[in-house]
Amino acid sequence: MAGLPRALAPLRHRSYRLLAASMALSLLAQGLWTVALVWQVVALGGGPGALSLATALSAGGMLASTLLGGALADRVPQRRILLGVALLQTAAVGLVAVLSLTGTLALGPLAAASLAGGVATGLYYPAYSALVPGVVPPSDLLAANGLEGVVRPALAMAAGPAAGGLLVGAFSPGAALLATALTSAAAAACVAALPTLPVRREDIGAGLFADVREGVAYMVRTPWLLATLLFASLMVLVVIGPFEVLVPFAIRDQAGGGPSQHALVLAAFGLGGAAGSAVVASLRLPRRYLTVMILLWGTGCVPLVVFGWTSSLWLMVAAAAVLGAAFESATVIWGTLLQRRVPPALLGRVSSLDFFVSLAFMPLSMALAGPVSGVVGLTGTFLLAGLVPTVLAVVAILAWRLRADEIANPLDLPEEEPVLREPVA
Repeated sequence: MAGLPRALAPLRHRSYRLLAASMALSLLAQGLWTVALVWQVVALGGGPGALSLATALSAGGMLASTLLGGALADRVPQRRILLGVALLQTAAVGLVAVLSLTGTLALGPLAAASLAGGVATGLYYPAYSALVPGVVPPSDLLAANGLEGVVRPALAMAAGPAAGGLLVGAFSPGAALLATALTSAAAAACVAALPTLPVRREDIGAGLFADVREGVAYMVRTPWLLATLLFASLMVLVVIGPFEVLVPFAIRDQAGGGPSQHALVLAAFGLGGAAGSAVVASLRLPRRYLTVMILLWGTGCVPLVVFGWTSSLWLMVAAAAVLGAAFESATVIWGTLLQRRVPPALLGRVSSLDFFVSLAFMPLSMALAGPVSGVVGLTGTFLLAGLVPTVLAVVAILAWRLRADEIANPLDLPEEEPVLREPVA
């Protein structure tokens, strides 16, 4: 695979190709599940409160497992974790698919599957993040994160929801759930074909809890890391609930839409994210990487205001595309930043803390979205979600002096490539 352009350079490594294939299938399953869950809840007679419960359980499961996942990722070969996760998702979603198709599904089993999916996600992310630097050199990390940034929204927010919407509209939510389970099974097959690489850590004598404490201590004494995670946690509190829970009802109540229109909005978010990620991956890391990243996240929330006042589906689609471009561009920078500045032996635990701290308020945000919108309305809820993150971003940059940190620690300089632990195809 010689002669690949910079953005596709990681694909010359066989293990990365297998890892990327498994990641792509997992993301496709995630996108299918997003739409299938919403309209399965609706088919069972549930409203915003029921959907809030199911999504909050997913977020809670993810938070409950992610710290353990980080500790395991730094001491257990990551391939084994990824394989177990894919098999868990296959079994959980497969069960509710069968129940749905046979007309015996209730909200309880659906919520339990959502919880299991959250636990699986909490275990997946640290293992995946810790494995990527083991199969690509530092000079390819931005491109690898950029590829993930293109694939993640394109599949999880575009192709997956679009396929889910078509399956729900043409058949039933159960058909979309079955497609989700089969896609997870395919992801498991790709992981099974990966070689088992050793963990990048010399001393694994300490226990799991000691490992977690070591990761927390590193986070607390590292200002750029702590500042970013605290900012992200507050941003998620005001943003994720409205986007995940209230957008489907804004589409239904204000624009007269249904599953296909919901999938279209999610697809716009995904395609915008893919475009933003592709742009970032084709460039060098910004000199002011912390400032650019946090401002992209903060100001990128402003388009959420549109969902609170418009009845035009196409304005909602445009707003979702801008939101996705800003979010995924910042996420590409963030993933590269972690892999470049965090010691390899701590990367699994720091990745899990990234999930845990930045998403700590996700269950609360999901649970509050429905009740808050009942008090202040959709317009008021989306106004807060769109404007508050910009203020939080400015506060984070100034209070933690991130501009001085990024100047003192440049990442736009080339790094020497290490010898890979596998042959290059």
